[in-house]
Amino acid sequence: MPSSDSLASTHGPLNHPTSRADLFLSFTWLALQGFGGVLAVVQRELVEKKRWMTREQFVEDWAVAQIMPGPNVVNLSMMIGGRYFGLSGALSALAGMLAVPLIVVLLMATLYGNVAETAAAQNAMRGMGAVAAGLITATGIKLISALDKNAMGMGLCIALAVLTFVAVALMRWPLLWVLPGIGGAACLWAYRVMTAAETRSGSRS
Repeated sequence: MPSSDSLASTHGPLNHPTSRADLFLSFTWLALQGFGGVLAVVQRELVEKKRWMTREQFVEDWAVAQIMPGPNVVNLSMMIGGRYFGLSGALSALAGMLAVPLIVVLLMATLYGNVAETAAAQNAMRGMGAVAAGLITATGIKLISALDKNAMGMGLCIALAVLTFVAVALMRWPLLWVLPGIGGAACLWAYRVMTAAETRSGSRS
């Protein structure tokens, strides 16, 4: 989890949600934009527009949200809400992510059900799938620069990313193996590197 002390970036101090209502409205707007590529939308809104976190903080929080049960973006919204306003903030963010989008999804599901078997609708969904893949890929490339400040170093982080891609996409290993295996090894190595750095720093002082 990002430290509360690291609340500034090269572009100046960060902002923060001003109220529970701000959390609710912000995550409602975010959820309503999440057609096909929610990762890209979340990164743009929270890091680039609202500046509630740095890229480094986003990468770290997103990693935590991914290994928790449930949808990643919902987990992330509750983490952010809880960070600023405790349980009530987490619930406000959760309501923003689910309330209005639930109504929209139900309406769209009803409409889509009437045309789902048509060739035009199926081709449209295939086209949207390609756009979603492009959005996620572009966001991943954009966030690579955040790994410069990772304790393990850029090279090892990219190697772990490639290893994870090979395990999931090519070898088709279950996530139940990949997360504790590769993820656990990465956590242990990062802990070792940071502990060694703190020891060296303490010995110099």
